[in-house]
Amino acid sequence: MTWWGFAMSAVLLAPTAVLVSATLPDANTTVLALATSVGILAALVQFLGLIRWPFAVPHLARTAADPATSVAQKEAVEVTFQTLNRYLGVAVGEHLGYLFTGVWTGLVGLAVIQSEVLHPAYGVGGLILAPLFFLCSFEFVGSFEPKGWKLAGSLVPITYIAWSLWLIATGIALLVG
Repeated sequence: MTWWGFAMSAVLLAPTAVLVSATLPDANTTVLALATSVGILAALVQFLGLIRWPFAVPHLARTAADPATSVAQKEAVEVTFQTLNRYLGVAVGEHLGYLFTGVWTGLVGLAVIQSEVLHPAYGVGGLILAPLFFLCSFEFVGSFEPKGWKLAGSLVPITYIAWSLWLIATGIALLVG
């Protein structure tokens, strides 16, 4: 249920993207439309990456733990798990999730700077975070695929904590302003 809840929390980025764009009506309409679209995409790919945990992974674990499961079936479970993990987790959830989240954050930062609704510093914060997400998205790409890129791996938790603080601060500023 924890992973299901985590997957559902990723979905919350979709209405957030719509609401943020709606609260910055004086920003460029193209930037707002792109921000909304990319924010919804970020929510979708993060959801798809996480939803494997409450549904596919328990089934694979039960199959592997069943005493009636043959060695060949256990090997097939391992290959299936690794494939799901690399495809849905690393490629879809993490790579595309980080990439789209970064693009959304940068677009929101740009829209905030264009708008009179918030102080431009909130926009600058988004513009600083955006390239960090871009770097994070390459943790397991190319030659880093087997073990991960240490720089990106180190940046992921720092970037998400900073992003969470930026979201909270921006949300509070929008509610108070």
